[in-house]
Amino acid sequence: MTHDHDLVLRPTEAQISAALTPPPGRSGGDLVVETLAALGATTVFGLPGQHALGVFDALRRSDLRYIGLRVENNAGFAADAYGRITGEAAPLLLSTGPGALTSLAALQEAAAASAPVLAISSQIPTAGLGGGRHGYLHELPDQSASFRGVVKSVHTVRAQSQIPSAIEAAWKSALTAPHGPVWVEIPQDVLLAETSIPVVTGGDAFPEELPPRPELTAVAADLLSRAERPAIIAGGGVVRSDASGKLRQLAQTLQAPVVTTPGGKGAFPWTHPLSLQSWIEDRHTTDFLEDADVLLVVGSGLGELSSNYHTFKPRGRVIQIEADLGKLESNHPALGIHADARLALQALLETVTPRSDEEAPERVREVVARVADRIAAQELTLEQDVLASVRRALPADSPSFWDMTILAYWAWSAFDAKGPNLLHSAQGAGGLGYGFPAALGAAVADPSRPVLAVSGDGGALYSIAELATARQYDLNVTWLIVDDGGYGILREYMTDAFGQATATELTRPDYVALAESFGVPGVRTTPETLADDLSKALGSPGPSVVVLPAVLRMFAPTHLGSD
Repeated sequence: MTHDHDLVLRPTEAQISAALTPPPGRSGGDLVVETLAALGATTVFGLPGQHALGVFDALRRSDLRYIGLRVENNAGFAADAYGRITGEAAPLLLSTGPGALTSLAALQEAAAASAPVLAISSQIPTAGLGGGRHGYLHELPDQSASFRGVVKSVHTVRAQSQIPSAIEAAWKSALTAPHGPVWVEIPQDVLLAETSIPVVTGGDAFPEELPPRPELTAVAADLLSRAERPAIIAGGGVVRSDASGKLRQLAQTLQAPVVTTPGGKGAFPWTHPLSLQSWIEDRHTTDFLEDADVLLVVGSGLGELSSNYHTFKPRGRVIQIEADLGKLESNHPALGIHADARLALQALLETVTPRSDEEAPERVREVVARVADRIAAQELTLEQDVLASVRRALPADSPSFWDMTILAYWAWSAFDAKGPNLLHSAQGAGGLGYGFPAALGAAVADPSRPVLAVSGDGGALYSIAELATARQYDLNVTWLIVDDGGYGILREYMTDAFGQATATELTRPDYVALAESFGVPGVRTTPETLADDLSKALGSPGPSVVVLPAVLRMFAPTHLGSD
């Protein structure tokens, strides 16, 4: 008896001939780029380095598009955004030691946000591997050990024959839910040596699926169908799995109000009658969610930012759908369903019983109104006006990338993303410098629409070198820099905690003049002219910089016991 998995496609005579007589002049680096192309990659990011030159030399013999950034960490952020926008594993080419290690913060953000990044690094020559101190340039006793606590999987190559399989395994790992960064490292001599291995022409690019267990979705569907006050928290997993449409259908079927986390921005329509928007960092929203008799949490681990700083204490039954096994029931007991959000929501749609609740939209309106009243009482007109100006200027289908800055904190709660996969920030790992290089990666992924980056002046200094990248590739990114003279959010934190701030004030350049020195147009704006200046910049092709000198304040938190 023959089974489908026993069938092997027989190569054609032409394929056999090509395999027996591979073209001369190829190296291990060619096997890398050929495998990437065979898996479907079209674009790679990175920086060259001495040990990785075999890969970069091979790029000129391939059809892959190379986007070179100026700092490895920024190249990682660009690859992260490319992966978020396209849903593909974004190849990131790095060199050994310092080059590899400089990417760590970006890979941590990709891991926290479930962005698929395929990092491929060189290694010292094979003779130096094994932990001895041989004195090679860039040598580390165990380079991969520095990445094991950050990435999803590590794949070490020691011979050319291992290259296609290692990269294919890493690719599938990056794209299997939960998405994330993976690490491949290949010694310098393996990359440089001429190869007689046939040209790589195919690969299995399909990741493993993660369906829910049917007995668990049956219990979840029963709980939701019989609930009197169901509610839904939608996290980044809904966006990553492209499940926003299924979420909306389920919420309408159950008449369940929905709030999105900072990572889940845009997963549910902002103006929908059942939308609690994304004011999850608010006591009124927290109280409402705590009162739900059945709470469905989809694609969120209910971490610090998604639980109002761990003050959220649900009183009803919690159902948690989460692809990351480590996040499942890590903060609250629940009916834990280890699954991809899209597949689990589809299973629920097929099994829940529709429920009627004419009062649900009114309860939602009351919560949203109470939140608005709380913010209005704090005299934060400037902040709300600036955020509204950004929203007016940004086209509805354009993505935005936000650094860790006060305006981004406002955006997490108060900005209408206009759709899924359009607002991205560094809220996963919380590191500085994400906004501008990530926006460059998004512009590479989709050059048909302008991209917005938002940074504070402190975060901007992490990314200034990438103005050269933006100009070199003529990327359609407008960079809004809110210049308040320092690390604004840290200034607030320290002043509140200690009565004064230390180490938060910064000497900074003239950002407009600096942008223009790179050949990038720059303009200094005001809160009153921001919408027009930003709109004009976004409407002009190529990179641009808009600088807004302004000191913004955060809205009062509610997790400290105040209202």
